[in-house]
Amino acid sequence: MRFGRVFQRPEFHRMLEKRNVISSIQSETIMQKSCRAFSSGDGDLVDAVVPFMGESISDGTLATFLKKPGDRVAADEPIAQIETDKVTIDVSSPQDGVLQEYVAKEGDTVEPGNRIAVISKSAEGVAPAAPAEKKSEKAASEPSPAETVEKPKAPSYDEGDLVDAVVPFMGESISDGTLATFLKKPGDRVAADEPIAQIETDKVTIDVTSPQDGVLQEYVAKEGDTVEPGNRIAVISKSAEGVAPAASAEKKSEKAASKPSPPTETVKEDKPKAKVETSPSVEKPRALSPPPPKRTATEPILPPKERERRVPMTRLRKRVATRLKDSQNTFAMLTTFNEVDMTNLMKLRSDYKDAFVEKHGVKLGFMSGFVKAAVSALQHQPIVNAVIDGDDIIYRDYIDISIAVGTPKGLVVPVVRDADKMNFAEIEKTINSLAKKATDGTISIDEMAGGSFTISNGGVYGSLLSTPIINPPQSAILGMHSIVSRPMVVGGNVVPRPMMYIALTYDHRLIDGREAVFFLRRIKDVVEDPRRLLLDV
Repeated sequence: MRFGRVFQRPEFHRMLEKRNVISSIQSETIMQKSCRAFSSGDGDLVDAVVPFMGESISDGTLATFLKKPGDRVAADEPIAQIETDKVTIDVSSPQDGVLQEYVAKEGDTVEPGNRIAVISKSAEGVAPAAPAEKKSEKAASEPSPAETVEKPKAPSYDEGDLVDAVVPFMGESISDGTLATFLKKPGDRVAADEPIAQIETDKVTIDVTSPQDGVLQEYVAKEGDTVEPGNRIAVISKSAEGVAPAASAEKKSEKAASKPSPPTETVKEDKPKAKVETSPSVEKPRALSPPPPKRTATEPILPPKERERRVPMTRLRKRVATRLKDSQNTFAMLTTFNEVDMTNLMKLRSDYKDAFVEKHGVKLGFMSGFVKAAVSALQHQPIVNAVIDGDDIIYRDYIDISIAVGTPKGLVVPVVRDADKMNFAEIEKTINSLAKKATDGTISIDEMAGGSFTISNGGVYGSLLSTPIINPPQSAILGMHSIVSRPMVVGGNVVPRPMMYIALTYDHRLIDGREAVFFLRRIKDVVEDPRRLLLDV
């Protein structure tokens, strides 16, 4: 995903610098944060920040750095990824350059507008200038009646050599994500829009791209951090060699500047004195650690096991777990079953599969047949397409079919919009496109939002029978299963038939058993005799 590129352009940075956006970033609104890049004094450095992630998304986890300090990055190239509870979002570099440094670490929780990395426009990066800057800061902190010390300017990366790769916009309903994986390491050369990290949310994984060609200077967040749109993930330098680090000099200067000393003192005399005088004030009494929680009588005491591993749940897995448990606690779920003879649908597919591919450029599968059958059943039983909202029933006059897709990172449910207005080819193309995006982790929130009814096909994994769980805020879900040849009585004779069990889990508060059985019967009738769709009988 490549959101928020326009908000990271240098002209916006220069305009916003006048408003002291760096000092006021925490007090700005989420929308303002997402539109802000930050400047750093000499004009050669630009910050990559967390972009706006949506009205309902307040933060995320900085999951993965895709580039490393010193790598060259291009404008809009992902340099890190932010994981929210819904999607993974890319943090992109706002310009071509070299990733100078990351100012956040993996695992940090970040919000829109937070700085993630610094990008240098220069092909060589930016040489350390910390000692001179810190010296001015020290002079400003010392009492000096003889002269007035001018305060140093706020850092400005506007026209500089470094550009920050930031968390991009992830969608209106996604506030944060987890920085899952770094795809590049500091020092690697990167191109504009090249992914350097991945952000994992509870629904999709999003690339953080480099905003420019250059060298990934450093990551300013670490894997596992919670990040939000606009958070800085990495620093991209335009320089081919990157920018030399100046961290040690800055720390040394900060230590000296923390204690004012007379103007006549030398640096040698100041260091030990500052160390002796500040030690008592820095040292604090240790707080007593709280006692371990007591086990209840019902809580089992498990013996330690050597061959176990404790792994934190991903955002996506946590979100799936929460939604499924909420569904179980909310709905009065009941499942009814039927079986379908797949003979005619399989023959239809076999007879026309070559002509179908030749004309439409996509294979004819069973899923489009079941989607068409579900549309017909929903039209015959509109209560299955409805939902309870408080004391009201909301009848949906549209049919958006959600298709459950299992991915390596978890379950996602993209939506086939207006399925009742589609033909077989359109359904197959839409499902293939959404499934590919879901598997690649590039699917958007909009493509998964809504849906009035869900179809889950456990048969692709060999499931013979199951009781699927309702996908809120829907009221029913159809479960497809594997096709098994079983002996059936046809015309008084026992013959082998390709049979599939189908299951409908529904909210019994809204849908009576009669409607549920009629719904499954309609699915069965249409799949066993697809000609019914042509005649609407």
